[in-house]
Amino acid sequence: MTGDVPILRARTLVEAYLYINLTVAADDVDPADDEAAEGTAGGEVTEDAEATRRRAARRVIDYERWTTLTEGRAAWTLLFDGPDTGPRHKIILVVPYETEFAARRGELRFGPGRSEIIDPGQWQLVGAGYARRAMRDDLLYAENPGDRQRFHEVILNWTHARDAVAEAAKFLPEDGDEIPETAFWSEEGAATRRDEPERFTREGLESDIALYQRNLDHFLSLHGPHTP
Repeated sequence: MTGDVPILRARTLVEAYLYINLTVAADDVDPADDEAAEGTAGGEVTEDAEATRRRAARRVIDYERWTTLTEGRAAWTLLFDGPDTGPRHKIILVVPYETEFAARRGELRFGPGRSEIIDPGQWQLVGAGYARRAMRDDLLYAENPGDRQRFHEVILNWTHARDAVAEAAKFLPEDGDEIPETAFWSEEGAATRRDEPERFTREGLESDIALYQRNLDHFLSLHGPHTP
């Protein structure tokens, strides 16, 4: 502990920054896209989500401004102390060099092993956020198929959506077909499980991963891996 602030462990810098984003986002911003969180039942947008959308439109957070990264002997330490509007957060995370470089070697965006700081419900929300961004960028790319940056953003967002759900799937017990309730420690994660329990079964998780992979494959089949 540093004062009354717990020191948390992230596997990678990507996971550390994502955790900061999620923690601040729990107040008023969608974790994966800085947009309003959408209701999940039948794709409907709830009244709470509309209120979130309005708040998000007013509050844009410069995460880099409030984050300090320092190097230690065996790990980086990230300190987030901000923002200057809305609820203020102080978050301390350590990222061991060992897990960061293991992730890079294995091309594991979020890290090897299972997360200690982001629960499976939050991972599903992150995956859905990336998927929304991919769909938005896909539509924008269709309007301007010469946009190389947009082309790569579609690919990255479908890939990240798939990988985020794969992170949730790491919480499945070896001998079970459903993630246990005890694996959901965040308010947002528990609420997601309560609203959509089928998404945390082995079948549901595999279905979401396959869906995001199919969407990625479909985009590449239309536009090719080396275009524009």
